[in-house]
Amino acid sequence: MFRLDADLRVYLHRDAVDFRAGINGLVTRVEQSMQLDPFARAVFAFRNRRANRIKLLFYDRSGFWLMMKRLEADHFVWPRRQQTVVELTSEQLHWLLDGIDIDAVRRHPERQYRYTG
Repeated sequence: MFRLDADLRVYLHRDAVDFRAGINGLVTRVEQSMQLDPFARAVFAFRNRRANRIKLLFYDRSGFWLMMKRLEADHFVWPRRQQTVVELTSEQLHWLLDGIDIDAVRRHPERQYRYTG
């Protein structure tokens, strides 16, 4: 399994895309539909209509990477949010790839403590 850097931005395209699209088609989708820079330090995630495949697109200094994961018997639980572009942490992307419903996961709130001694 691969791990993405923790500080990498992750953007999900909310709606399903035609999985015949390759790098050029997905770059166009990032620019036109998502209104984002495909050359940014970010990963762009897309799913097919049956949600059993995910494609990840990202650029690394000299060219684009296109990775795909296909599930044989299950499907990915895509976030149920209204915005066209959903931003996640790289940790949340790994959860999604592992089959976790990230909308159902709740963390403890971040606390700010200070020493008063």
